[in-house]
Amino acid sequence: MIKRKLATISLVFLLPIANMAFGQADRFVEGTYYVTLPVPVSTRDSSRIEVIEAFWYGCPHCFSFEPLIEDWAANAPADVDFVRFPAMWNGLMKVHAQIYYTAEALEVLEVIHEPVFSAIVLEGNRLQNERQIGALFAAHGIDEEAFSRAFNSFGVRTRVNQAESRMQDYRIRNTPNMIVNGKYLVADVPTLQLMLDIVDFLVARERAAL
Repeated sequence: MIKRKLATISLVFLLPIANMAFGQADRFVEGTYYVTLPVPVSTRDSSRIEVIEAFWYGCPHCFSFEPLIEDWAANAPADVDFVRFPAMWNGLMKVHAQIYYTAEALEVLEVIHEPVFSAIVLEGNRLQNERQIGALFAAHGIDEEAFSRAFNSFGVRTRVNQAESRMQDYRIRNTPNMIVNGKYLVADVPTLQLMLDIVDFLVARERAAL
């Protein structure tokens, strides 16, 4: 009788724990919080879990997301490979993607990334041509000739075209979006913090599958 009572008491205490564990495993439901891409997209480093932020410099939500994603990336585990991806579905967005890859080529992304956001979102400077963009780079200490060479280079234009071709692979329809390990798209969620919570959930899933 005593053993039976102890077993009953143990079950009462264990059931909430079991339910919590099950709830955590089922916390983010596919189709509601994320979707699985129909065809996985190759990642740049197969030994790590890739997390992509698809953004646009003209997107106010992406601008608001910057402090969160910066903090998240700075504290990401060593097995996570964080990658920014400039989304594009019109000509202006393609120019803005060219800004991003130009800054990468010149190794000045940390210098120019936030000023580009601020110029477009806060100051209303659309940065829609080489002259406007070059002036912004020059204002932040980047040589105008070096900028022009990189901006018009074959390498930068190739990167832009490659990114444009991947838009369909990632199924990106708005920004910001997140893609986890070339398999999962996180989009259209209520808050930016929730987007990162879902990413953490999917990264943990990918890590457990290794």
